[in-house]
Amino acid sequence: MKTRVAVVVMTVLLLLYIVLAGQRAVVLLSSGEGVGIAMGVALIVLPIIALWAIGRELWFGVRAQKLGEILDAEGALPDEEIDVRPSGRATRDDADALFPAYRAAAEAHPDDWRSWYRLGLAYDAAGDRRRAREAVRRAIALEAAARRAA
Repeated sequence: MKTRVAVVVMTVLLLLYIVLAGQRAVVLLSSGEGVGIAMGVALIVLPIIALWAIGRELWFGVRAQKLGEILDAEGALPDEEIDVRPSGRATRDDADALFPAYRAAAEAHPDDWRSWYRLGLAYDAAGDRRRAREAVRRAIALEAAARRAA
């Protein structure tokens, strides 16, 4: 729940920034000076890039959560008991011990989105966020392809 609140707050702040930057952009564009016009264009282009990036991340989060909910409904989420830190994150040793099984399952079933999603969870528990996101992105793509084929 904290994550959702943080996402909403960041999105609202970004929208506020876009409004304020847009006002400044109009002023700079109407200045008639080359530097002012260039800065005005930058104040329009950069927020558009920021909107695209946050939209992409929000869409990734929504799709990843949907897959997690499907796995939860199927009872297919990992259920191993592992030690966690006070922050709630898995301890490195326990996460590393579970990781090979999930990697082997994904390699054995490369077209199964469920195994890739579980691998993403294992990467995340091991602290490798980049690979976790790659695995979950692959799971999202495989699930979408399977849905289109059905």
